[in-house]
Amino acid sequence: MARIVRCGVVQATNETAVDAPLEKIKSAMLEKHLRITGEAVQKGVRILSFQEMFTGPYFCAEQDKRWYGMAERIPDGPTVRTMQEVARSHGIVLIVPIYEEEITGVYYNTAAVIDGDGRYLGKYRKHHIPHCHPGFWEKFYFKPGNLGYPVFETGLARVGVYICYDRHFPEGARILGLNGAEIVFNPSATVAGLSENLWELEQPAHAVANGYFIAAINRVGHEHPWDIGEFYGKSYFCNPRGKIFAQASRDKEELLVADLDLDMIAEVRHTWQFFRDRRPETYGLLAEEGP
Repeated sequence: MARIVRCGVVQATNETAVDAPLEKIKSAMLEKHLRITGEAVQKGVRILSFQEMFTGPYFCAEQDKRWYGMAERIPDGPTVRTMQEVARSHGIVLIVPIYEEEITGVYYNTAAVIDGDGRYLGKYRKHHIPHCHPGFWEKFYFKPGNLGYPVFETGLARVGVYICYDRHFPEGARILGLNGAEIVFNPSATVAGLSENLWELEQPAHAVANGYFIAAINRVGHEHPWDIGEFYGKSYFCNPRGKIFAQASRDKEELLVADLDLDMIAEVRHTWQFFRDRRPETYGLLAEEGP
């Protein structure tokens, strides 16, 4: 019997003015995503992912300690607890990217993974932290991830997470494959410019090299007053052959839904034996400290 899993990703705009109280910003975005999750359930979605730090704007466009107040504990904070109830009620697997507080003053860019029975399975912390123009000042807000590249055994598929800027680094994408990922979700906040042509190049390459599905998620619109560029949406699903087979619009808030035939993974890997033909004994330089 074919292993076909219906998945969804949400690309959304920020809901409120960025100078509103933080709790108002978070509650508005949470309410929006709860509504969209309901739509996803109606469409038969079994695994759903939100965009990077979905509970607010991409505040890394400025360096202001006010935004530390957006961080929550995982799994004991309110957003993950709420999403556990949603997952349990609807039997849906959720990838929940939020700003994480480990202890006061120590913060991570993180995604929690919740199984369809509401169990918290674990979290992935973004490893590669940019700090560059036109407004990606992430080192002000996040420590680099320290939990490795876990793969989560949900009731439907083995799921991995890579967050935004991580996608420029093939090493972690390979480790996710070696760890058994069947679907890798990449929640992002990416604006038009130098990286846009890479959006549909790098991640399909990861899918081919590692023989798994990719779900790439971006937000949409302009976020005032920063205006670092247009978040260009274009979220998509890519199969292990590197083909983008479902894609959202560039400028509209959207729930993108697609059916993933997980049997394709074995079919592709039986043709392209990339894992068999690896030569890790020759790759030592990759693990050495360098410039």
